[in-house]
Amino acid sequence: MSATREQGSEWSRWRRPRPTPAQRRRDVWLGLAVVGGSALVTVLVNSMGAFAFGDAPSLGEQFGWTAAMAAPLVVRTRFPVAVLCTIGALFIAGQVRHVGDNLMPSIALFLAIYTVGAWERNRPLARWARIGVIATMFGWLGISLVRALFSPPHAFEDAAGPLDPLVAAVIYQIGINVLFFLSAYFFGNAAWLSARRQAELVAQAEELRRSQEQNTRGAVVAERVRIARDLHDVVAHHVSVMGVQAGAARRVLDKDGDAAREALRAVEDTARVAIGELRGLLGVLRAEPDTGATPPDEEAAGQYPSSPGLAELSELVSTTRAAGLEVDLGVYGQARPVPDGVALSAYRVAQEALTNVVRHAGARKADVRVRYLAGTLEVEVTDDGRERQPDGGANRGFGLLGMRERVAVHGGELEAGPRRDGGYRVRAVLPTGGSERSTSDTAASTAPSTASDTVAGAEMSAS
Repeated sequence: MSATREQGSEWSRWRRPRPTPAQRRRDVWLGLAVVGGSALVTVLVNSMGAFAFGDAPSLGEQFGWTAAMAAPLVVRTRFPVAVLCTIGALFIAGQVRHVGDNLMPSIALFLAIYTVGAWERNRPLARWARIGVIATMFGWLGISLVRALFSPPHAFEDAAGPLDPLVAAVIYQIGINVLFFLSAYFFGNAAWLSARRQAELVAQAEELRRSQEQNTRGAVVAERVRIARDLHDVVAHHVSVMGVQAGAARRVLDKDGDAAREALRAVEDTARVAIGELRGLLGVLRAEPDTGATPPDEEAAGQYPSSPGLAELSELVSTTRAAGLEVDLGVYGQARPVPDGVALSAYRVAQEALTNVVRHAGARKADVRVRYLAGTLEVEVTDDGRERQPDGGANRGFGLLGMRERVAVHGGELEAGPRRDGGYRVRAVLPTGGSERSTSDTAASTAPSTASDTVAGAEMSAS
């Protein structure tokens, strides 16, 4: 409410911009058109002998008066108040001189009053200048009506209506002038308001454009961060395992050919899985937004899930074991379906934590625990390795940052740090939006079983 009020107050102080060169040219053409029209009407009035005041000065002087009253209009938008005062003074002076035509001077005065209302940047000055000129004109009208009282009797000799001729003349003159001046005043204000609304629309459109650009930039940045996070999660784990296996193969190549071949086979399998996950991820990124169709050259990637979940944790543990790390997987509580995004984030947190264990911890054993709690899913990865840097030992990488971003998306919490009895712990709590409560309060206190037995038990509980 206050913002709307402040915005309205700001626009109430709006000032119309100065006229553009195109608008100035239009003023010149308008002024010249009124001058030409005044000359034409003056010729017609003199040719008919229908002088507005019964008599008139010479034709040349009439041309001079009409041109002088219309000429200031060529600068009407640049100096609106000055033009109004000039035309108003010449209007009265011309009537005192009995200029033969009164039509074109009235049009010039109307345009001058309208221009002040439409273009004067100082709004109080615009209001009082018009009120002053209109009051002056009504004062001059009053003088003219008083002079009419002393007009010759034959001025109303053809009167035949029910009203007194003088009363009728007064009502007629006042009505015509009220309509004339109020119209000029009203249309001038309307033009100014229309220009202000147009400026408001332009400003709002520009603000909307900037907001859209900002939103677009934010969306692009967010998408780049998401893609970078996904690529990091997909590549880092598999490359780490491949590096460990390749190193093991190099060390035993001359001593134990079978072990070396087994390690190289693990490298090959891990590389194949990594490439498959990358293809799946790229297939999602390159899919048509309205159809979700995957390009034909990437249909083969469908065998590799681009969005792994909790069901793939056993495969993740098996892959990590191939790197020489003893890993146990434990699932506690009543297993239940969770949102796909939560499942993917839980998988990626476990994957990144195990990657850091393989790369930086120097650990012999790691435990992966998945707990189904009341309305939340908890994923915990612990190891018995050495203490690492706060970012998981890779102060040049984005592992911990990526985990925090993933967990924050769901409104969860992430804890990462050394344990009291040695090693490191990564714990993520992800809201699942459910109200189910764990049916096995004692499960958390039991020792974790092997990966295959535990996952099988979880699947049996879920069914």
